[in-house]
Amino acid sequence: MAVAVAMMLVACASIGSPEGGPRDYTPPQVVKSSPQPGSTNFKGNKVEITFDEIINLKDQQKKVIISPAPRTAPLIRTVGKKVTIEFRDSLKENTTYVIDFSNAIEDNNESNQLDGYTFAFSTGDVIDTLAVSGIVLRAKDLEPMQHVIVGLHSNLDDTAFTNVPLERVSRTNDRGKFTIRNLKPGNYHVFALSDVDGDYRMARTEDIAFLDQIIVPSTSQYTSQDTVFTFDRRIDTVMTATHTLYLPNDLLLCMFNEGYRSHYLRQTSRPAASKLHLLFGAPNDSLPKLDVLRPAEHERDWYRVQRTVDNDSLFYWITDSTMIKTDTIVVAMTYWRTDSADQLQQVTDTISFGYRKPNAQIKEEEKKAKERQERAKRLATLLDKQEKAAAQGKELDEGELDEIKELQRVDPNEIPKLQMDLAKAGTIDVGDSILLKFDTPIASIDPAGVHLEVKRDTLWAPYPGMMPQLRPVNDCDPMRYWLPATLLPDSTYRLSIDSAAVRSVYNLCNDKLSKELKVRGLEEYANVYFHVNAASGALVELLGSGEKVIRTAVVSNGAFELLNVTPGTYYLRLTIDSNGNGMWDTGNYKSHLQPEEVYYYPKKLRLRRNWDLDETWNIYETALDLQKPDDIRRNKPEQAKNKVEKKQDKNQGDEEEEEDEFSTGFNNAYTGNKYNDAKRNRNNNRNRF
Repeated sequence: MAVAVAMMLVACASIGSPEGGPRDYTPPQVVKSSPQPGSTNFKGNKVEITFDEIINLKDQQKKVIISPAPRTAPLIRTVGKKVTIEFRDSLKENTTYVIDFSNAIEDNNESNQLDGYTFAFSTGDVIDTLAVSGIVLRAKDLEPMQHVIVGLHSNLDDTAFTNVPLERVSRTNDRGKFTIRNLKPGNYHVFALSDVDGDYRMARTEDIAFLDQIIVPSTSQYTSQDTVFTFDRRIDTVMTATHTLYLPNDLLLCMFNEGYRSHYLRQTSRPAASKLHLLFGAPNDSLPKLDVLRPAEHERDWYRVQRTVDNDSLFYWITDSTMIKTDTIVVAMTYWRTDSADQLQQVTDTISFGYRKPNAQIKEEEKKAKERQERAKRLATLLDKQEKAAAQGKELDEGELDEIKELQRVDPNEIPKLQMDLAKAGTIDVGDSILLKFDTPIASIDPAGVHLEVKRDTLWAPYPGMMPQLRPVNDCDPMRYWLPATLLPDSTYRLSIDSAAVRSVYNLCNDKLSKELKVRGLEEYANVYFHVNAASGALVELLGSGEKVIRTAVVSNGAFELLNVTPGTYYLRLTIDSNGNGMWDTGNYKSHLQPEEVYYYPKKLRLRRNWDLDETWNIYETALDLQKPDDIRRNKPEQAKNKVEKKQDKNQGDEEEEEDEFSTGFNNAYTGNKYNDAKRNRNNNRNRF
């Protein structure tokens, strides 16, 4: 009995939490399925796949895709270790079906993803086995297009993409790469599609991509050798293996949006008593026609317009005081609108613009009115007291006399003024212009009231030569003006504008303005010189963080330069400007027009003060999908927790390579016919085996 008690005490004393084992990095593994993968003559409506551990489906709607797509979306469920796909439509006869899970399957505990898992079966005697693969990049900025549809049509008619659902589809992964599996032999057109409406057909508003050439899926055999060494590093065995390569595996699809926008009146408003706003759904070649119905009595020239370059946003500044005071302005507006047949028709609508002062403005006006009344009352009291004192031969004390003078002085805040300021003052860059911004449209500027001086030692001297005059920046904005003066580096200037020299359309005048501007010296900048294998006329953009365009240049005779660049970190983007309009242009499917080609310099530019950079850039040397620097890439691959931790746990010196199923371990340089240099680099890598 004593021995038993002692054993129980020992057992109790040893109770504790078990030590944790190594971190689990293994994704779920399939242990069985119904039907078996690759089965033929499938007659059921349900597929069940069982794994070796409890699983979850992450982002199912975005990642899981079934091809060919059923008319009704199947019901996909996960319970414990099992995934069930239940088809709610009859399956097509003699058809190979593929369920592509991408990386949606992950284990429940560690979120280890089963990447690139697909399940295929056939309703006929044969299961198709061919495959094609590639990558989808956004044409404008080479961003990998994540989780978009890529599909094929054996119907080679141009209208198939717009009228018939894609026959065989897949989705891109988080790197923009795709593989369309289990294809039958034949000729195909390849497309990519954002497919916002889920019908597997092109809509004019969706992002699309297409290949000009017809592809023919095929296979190719190649061999590789692996050497087994003995413990003392002598060759033991050379093993030769034969592999199947599924071709083409380097399809490049450049995705774009045609920029189609339906013409319609999107929004109307009256943000202020003196301003109307019109917002349209698409750019307009001309301004709408506005006929004022109410008030009936109004000036013929009743507005000044402020607009965007493409006329899709218009502000009408009302200059007729009668209209400004009218609570509701009614106009008959004639403009262009897209009809149900997708044709532009000119229509006329009656639109009311009502205005009610905001409560905050009403309260502020009431507050100021009360202050004016109190000031007038106090002034009347003091003047009455002064009159009575004078009748008695007395005078008010000094403090009361000063108060009368102060109350009789007009409050400058009571006189509305035209507000203006420099867009950039203080220290400015070489090449900057003197830009003025006003708060209302300008009616006139007196040139004699504008003065520009340059500092000579400690004295100010008039600007040499004829004094430049303020000019509108463009004909779209009547509230932005610039002074076309040549400002020299390492110089200081002073801009002075006399009071009342500028008058607005509301007869408001400016207060006096005096601002100094110091232009930086040339030694504070860097200069960039590049030799590039691009035709003259190609557009080069210097990019900052967030891909903000800092400067532009044009290639001429195989070179371009960017002078007087502020030190910092930058990037370069080059556009083959085929039509010479100075901007990137999108594509058009109906016209078989591809978007203009874009390239990135694969390295960042670190520019230092008083320093020149002279480089050579071969735009084809680096594969297109590898050109854009990671620092400015926005669509980055998912960083699953288990992948990050596994990388941290690896011993120093351990190497681990990722490869795609159809890449056969080679460098992923996805090319089209236009990228032969990158394709040659890819073939050189293959020859190493």
